[in-house]
Amino acid sequence: MLRILDKYILKKFLTAFFFTVVVLVMVICVIDFTEKNDDFIQHNLGAWKIITEYYVNLFPYYANLLSPITVFIAVVFVTAQLAARTEIVAILASGVSFKRLLVPYMMGSLVLAVVTVALTGWIIPNANKTRVEFERRYIKNPYRFSGRNVHIKVGPTSYAFMESYDNVNNVGYKFALETIEGTLLKRRMTAEAITWDSTKRAWRLTPQLVRTFRGQQETLLALPARDTTLNLYPKDFASTYRLSETLTLPELNAFIQQKIDRGASDTQIYLSEKYERYAYPYAIFILTIIGVIMSARKSRAGVGGQIALGFVLAFVFIIFVILSRNFAQVGSLSPLLAAWIPSIVFTGIGLVLYRIVPR
Repeated sequence: MLRILDKYILKKFLTAFFFTVVVLVMVICVIDFTEKNDDFIQHNLGAWKIITEYYVNLFPYYANLLSPITVFIAVVFVTAQLAARTEIVAILASGVSFKRLLVPYMMGSLVLAVVTVALTGWIIPNANKTRVEFERRYIKNPYRFSGRNVHIKVGPTSYAFMESYDNVNNVGYKFALETIEGTLLKRRMTAEAITWDSTKRAWRLTPQLVRTFRGQQETLLALPARDTTLNLYPKDFASTYRLSETLTLPELNAFIQQKIDRGASDTQIYLSEKYERYAYPYAIFILTIIGVIMSARKSRAGVGGQIALGFVLAFVFIIFVILSRNFAQVGSLSPLLAAWIPSIVFTGIGLVLYRIVPR
């Protein structure tokens, strides 16, 4: 059963959190609109389309991105107000321990953590599908695949090669399909071009030359133009702009496994995204505890000074997240470790503060 004190603090905490989220995200959306207004005018977009396809989907994205900041600020604001009105002193003097005082804050954090899991796992990725497509179509420059000498694993022993690929016409040039067993090349089929047929959902090969190797013997076979199916699709050459943000958790797991099976070099980006989704809910708990510890005492700087300090620490956390993410994506850190480093560091800060800060 919730006590009156729990309901009182929990209501204040969640109210402050949602108010902070709305204010901060609305400010960001206004700034974003001023930056992109020329693009909207250039494409003659109506207000309804901009709002429903872009800003409605942008709002939850930024709400989740800023959740460490908004949680911390909400906790500091509520607790500092309670301390300024000597309510904390009265609560502790009545026999309530500091650990017991944390209970309503933890309950609020649990609610936000559950919501965050649902948002990052399913809701935001689905919203991002519409938002990212909007950005590609009306804000970003048309995408051109610029990769050269592309190798992709398309089967247990099969590897596809293209010298270049035209993603506008879905044509690959200087195509080769190799069968490699261990370290031995068993078969190599080459064609000048390979074109995607969207009606048949198959690839159209120009005349091919097939070399088969059996020990020291080599056989040569010429084949006419034909259709074939491969574990290769035009989407493999499509824009990856914010792709990881558009994948639900099951889709992200499947995509990562596909990347691993193909031996792709950019798997780190998607692993980092996956582990961050698990680390964020935990970070909410840690930042809540630190916020209560820091603001439970009256400060000469007043509520404003404590909120300013809260802003600084919250932004430090975000900087840690960005830095560790960049280190993971360039391969300097394990994606799992990089995702959890900010939470580990702030857990240590929380333990130190719990021991040294008078309450």
